[in-house]
Amino acid sequence: MDKEKAAVKNKKAVSVDTNATNKFSKETYLKWYESMLLMRKFEEKTGQLYIQQKIRGFCHLYIGQEALVAGSESVLRRDDRVITAYRDHAHPIGRGLHPKYIMAELMAKITGCSKGKGGSMHIFSKEFNFFGGHGIVGGQIPLGAGIAFADKYNGNDNVTLCYMGDGAVRQGALHETFNMAMLWKLPVIFIIENNNYAMGTSVERTSNVLELHKIGLAYDMPSYPVDGMKCETVHNAIESAVARARKGDGPTLLEMKTYRYKGHSMSDAQTYRTKEEVAEYKLQDPIEQVLVTIKDNKWASEADLEAIEKRVDDVVAESVQFAEESPFPTVDELYKDVYTQEDYPFIIE
Repeated sequence: MDKEKAAVKNKKAVSVDTNATNKFSKETYLKWYESMLLMRKFEEKTGQLYIQQKIRGFCHLYIGQEALVAGSESVLRRDDRVITAYRDHAHPIGRGLHPKYIMAELMAKITGCSKGKGGSMHIFSKEFNFFGGHGIVGGQIPLGAGIAFADKYNGNDNVTLCYMGDGAVRQGALHETFNMAMLWKLPVIFIIENNNYAMGTSVERTSNVLELHKIGLAYDMPSYPVDGMKCETVHNAIESAVARARKGDGPTLLEMKTYRYKGHSMSDAQTYRTKEEVAEYKLQDPIEQVLVTIKDNKWASEADLEAIEKRVDDVVAESVQFAEESPFPTVDELYKDVYTQEDYPFIIE
């Protein structure tokens, strides 16, 4: 892909809401900045530790896509639910889970949030209503609808955010789920994290429908494209969809147009895109955009920003130390957490 084509693709990938910043406070911007900075630095450290072979197996970094989580979490309540695919380190951080439990899980330690048994692709937190982390492409889509069905059945107004990649929308289960979600008016928001590539294959090569949000229109589901590189536009879109879901009006499909700055996984040579294309998108770095707004409004001094960065660095360092000092699971853990019934009678040791 030449530079001109990359620029056209970049232009097509985002839209700008010039009025988006009017409604947000200083506190919101500072929260977005610190939250996204923590996600970014955590993922950067994760990449370093993977290269050192302290983290093994599959590993997918969220660098570049942080606005999707930060902008959503500024809308959600603690009792709302979140479920996603295997690029899942940032979502639980946004939910409020301390990163040390995620880092311990990445290192397969017993103190990890999944007791060292899930690894990078299977992060869970019952406390923060984070339902994973799923390694099966599209596997979380019907599960997200099921979680929403349970909340509707129980008569509460909780909302489920169900994230998926642009590649997952080619799975057949998506269509069954969309139909049922609309039929039963389930309180679920389906979010396509469209970073342009399903692993290393572009949307243009794998989908006849390039504007992926239009898939929802076949089910009369409200469906919209969203600039996923801006916390403001993400927040606004999620806010509207959440209000619809809490009223009992059913699901919404949001195509968040975003970009990952790293490869699909740690083993990705990224031969399917140019350095120029990546550089184009780095001009829209969501963290830098929020930082510019903070500085333009003089909401934080250089000393304040340095203090934020130090807090983030300290949390990441604490997380690494906690993980490295934690033990691996013992052999008997193989027999635990397999069945809900603790005294299941058919296990022979």
